Amino acid sequence: MSLSRRRDNGKKVNGRKRHIAVDTCGLLLAVLVTGAGTQDRDGARPLLWALHACFPGIRLVWADSGYAGQLVGWAADQLRLRVQIVAKLAGQNTFVVLHRRWAVERTFSWINRCRRTVRDYERLPQHHAAMVQWSMIIIMTRRLARHQHT
Repeated sequence: MSLSRRRDNGKKVNGRKRHIAVDTCGLLLAVLVTGAGTQDRDGARPLLWALHACFPGIRLVWADSGYAGQLVGWAADQLRLRVQIVAKLAGQNTFVVLHRRWAVERTFSWINRCRRTVRDYERLPQHHAAMVQWSMIIIMTRRLARHQHT
């Protein structure tokens, strides 16, 4: 198995993991594709570097509890970026829509509507990241065309 495809023992799957940063509307800002065995907080550092390089004005990022820990302090020190963890509610054992957390999940569902992103057909992680960007371009241009008045 190559380094770009690994096993995630927590979810018991092989392959790759997509780390994305989106705006509050769910539109893609940055994408990083790693092996499935990469922890979320380990994939977050290069993703946040890319986000900061492309959008230096962003000062607040919402993330789920998988990104808690040293990442919060690292982002504040290195990037002057505040990472706010959106945790589950106390005593929650069923699905509840949490403030700002749904935007990334909704974007993943939009991305998975494109055939090339449902399965990982690509040899390199960079190629899969390009397919994710391409699928978001298709989604955004369709929205723009739908709202055009001719």
